[in-house]
Amino acid sequence: MKLIYQIILRVSVALVVLLTAWAAFFYFALQTEINDEVDDALDNYSDMIIMQVLAGEKTLSSGDGSNNSYQIREVTREYAESRSAISYTDAKIYIPQLQDTEPARILKTIFPNDEGTYFELTVATPSFEKEDLRRAILNWIVVLYFSLLLIIIGINAWAFYRSMRPLYTLLHWLDDYTVGGENIPLKNDTKISEFKKLNDAAIRYAGRAEQLFDQQKQFIGNASHEIQTPLAVCQNRLEWLTDNTELTEEQLVEVLKTRQTIDYIVRLNKSLLFLSKIDNGQFTDNVPVDVNELLEKQLALYKDIYGYRNIKVEVQERSRLTVRMNESLATALVTNLLKNAYVHNVDNGYIRIEIDASQIIFCNSAVAGALDGERIFDRFYQGSKKKGSTGLGLAIVKAIGNHYGIAVAYRYFEGEHRFILSWEKVLD
Repeated sequence: MKLIYQIILRVSVALVVLLTAWAAFFYFALQTEINDEVDDALDNYSDMIIMQVLAGEKTLSSGDGSNNSYQIREVTREYAESRSAISYTDAKIYIPQLQDTEPARILKTIFPNDEGTYFELTVATPSFEKEDLRRAILNWIVVLYFSLLLIIIGINAWAFYRSMRPLYTLLHWLDDYTVGGENIPLKNDTKISEFKKLNDAAIRYAGRAEQLFDQQKQFIGNASHEIQTPLAVCQNRLEWLTDNTELTEEQLVEVLKTRQTIDYIVRLNKSLLFLSKIDNGQFTDNVPVDVNELLEKQLALYKDIYGYRNIKVEVQERSRLTVRMNESLATALVTNLLKNAYVHNVDNGYIRIEIDASQIIFCNSAVAGALDGERIFDRFYQGSKKKGSTGLGLAIVKAIGNHYGIAVAYRYFEGEHRFILSWEKVLD
């Protein structure tokens, strides 16, 4: 998950909790305030009636032409002392004007007159307007809640994106950066000190990587020259020894074994140097390569080798496959898979190569079951040791695939090995 998405997610969770708590508190606070206002109105109304009663003024038996209604009844001292002086309840009352029962807020209070007689005053006011107001407030709180949530998340996302833009610019530059290649300078102007330090560190370490890369290329060149030269001298001396001296049969056998060992070291050295150059990205001159044509040329060279073991070759061309890559690496890719199909094959076996517009598949009859799919591309892994093999052929194939973004896969199906190369980007 991207950093900005994770920050927005966490901020959103926090906002949901905080705004939910705020909305609940605000709603119940408004409810309490509405009830207080209604109760204050009932208190004032009841006080006015009590004052009229105590003053001996004429009062109505019920109602006064408004929505409020009241009722007074005489009660005993025992009843008065067993009740609270004032109480509020919610109930339903019958309203003659509406000829229906409606929810109402009711106040009951007990008071004595000058003669010590106790009365209970019941005052009621319809609360349907209060319920309408409560529903309206709830609806507006919900609308306000989601509006605020979306607006705050949007503002946070915009602010985070604007603030993190230098980081994403740096990441894009690092993604496109290739050590030893042609790289554009980093243009990432920012006023944020942390990002300035990060830019400086990235440029500094990129320069150090370039320096190490140049040193590694120089070492590879020197190693290639310094190792190949003494090996060639050893080969020449062994040839001279074979041609110009009289050796016993036993000595000749040992000399030939030594020559084979040196030949193996030469091939191994060349393969390792080749792998190092691939890993270091030293093959930069890419050109359009016709894989069909390249395969045809290489099969002509392997014709005699396959014929020695009577291996039949079939090529199924469904379409032309043209890719952009270094020609030497394309040749190494094809030749190593052709060689692998020969090594992991049986006498009188077959090789079938399938080509379409985006992939090429090398199929061959298997020697003894499936190969180890998890280790087959590891360097020096050979499974069962093959004579003359360095164990680097498939490692070179995998390295070339990684260099160009080619998906390289191995499958074992119905008694045959299948090596599948898939190109995501091909040339029309």
